[in-house]
Amino acid sequence: MSDFEPFYDVNLSYDDNYAKGPFGAFAAALAADAGETGAGAGAAGAAAVDETAVDFLGHKVNLPFGIPAGPLLNERFTTAAFRAGFDLATYKTVRSRAWGCNPFPNVLAVHPQSADGSLIPGSAELDEGVLADTRYEQPISISNSFGVPSRDPDEWQPDMKRAIEAAGPGQLLIPSFQGSRVEGMTTDDYIADHVATARLVTETGADLMVMNTSCPNEGHNRLLCHDPALVGRITEAVKNEIGDRALAIKLAYIPPTEVTGGWGPERTIVDDSALEFMVRETAARGTVQAFSAINTISARLVDANGEQALPGAGRDRSGVCGRAIRRAGLDMVARLAAIREKLDLDYTIVGLGGVVSPEDYAAYRAAGADAVMSATGAMWDADLARKIKAAR
Repeated sequence: MSDFEPFYDVNLSYDDNYAKGPFGAFAAALAADAGETGAGAGAAGAAAVDETAVDFLGHKVNLPFGIPAGPLLNERFTTAAFRAGFDLATYKTVRSRAWGCNPFPNVLAVHPQSADGSLIPGSAELDEGVLADTRYEQPISISNSFGVPSRDPDEWQPDMKRAIEAAGPGQLLIPSFQGSRVEGMTTDDYIADHVATARLVTETGADLMVMNTSCPNEGHNRLLCHDPALVGRITEAVKNEIGDRALAIKLAYIPPTEVTGGWGPERTIVDDSALEFMVRETAARGTVQAFSAINTISARLVDANGEQALPGAGRDRSGVCGRAIRRAGLDMVARLAAIREKLDLDYTIVGLGGVVSPEDYAAYRAAGADAVMSATGAMWDADLARKIKAAR
């Protein structure tokens, strides 16, 4: 296991992390911030936006690199990320109502069989079983089996407001939200729940937001992003509610419709109509200004005996994140960039998946990403943003 202590303690429950975290170097960053400026005194460090700052959805950002929705559970986590040099910090996805977390444990180390540790979308391994245990090794891949928990709006709204205000010069807090499916809900009700949640986010003072359409914990092959027409309806309704605020959507891996040459540099994408349909239903209509890709890849996780690795009914599969999904993430970014050029659109692409080094950041930028984020890599390396800035 890495010598670095992850800022999310995988040996504690989600609720304990929420109440006691962050840990490791992130906890030290918060302590230093409080000592230098007084608790809640605002941003520490840079006195002004960097001269090399770039535009990100209408905001000046020192470096278009940060942490996506997932490991930053509340204001303490997002503020620690800012102080550690991550200039984009995404507040973990919120809902219109309180929502429980999957039972502990939620995080296990995942060990794909391929030579480079990749999980290939559509491969047999995803259904046959991928080994998961507590051997956390670099480059890290882990399970992400939380189920998108959320505090009640009465709790997360004031906390999100504090998180927004804690951003330093050239830094940006990005709220993440999603609608909630409940029994008896019609499609119109589901759309309305997205709108209501977006409205709650705007009440915190947020200038932009990202909508999660890609959580594999909602059910295998039951992702919202698998229904582009519905995503189009939802984003239109949400955009009508939030006005000029930028709206991004987070996508899972959407495979090309037709490919020749297998997987890798030798392959040719003959037909990418499924992903292009998503773009046409959203960005081409002006309802979405950015795509964040990718979220985790769903896989069946097994222990050394081939048994279900995560306890509980309905948890035979989990989203996998970290180095295992790097190839798929880069693939999605390159395809989104190609579609952007083909349709002559100007949407922003946020690339993520397996970013654990400055070289990974550079690879995503070269593939067409306007910004890059790291969840698992950042969890295990609090200095990742500083390393990327030094490498420039």
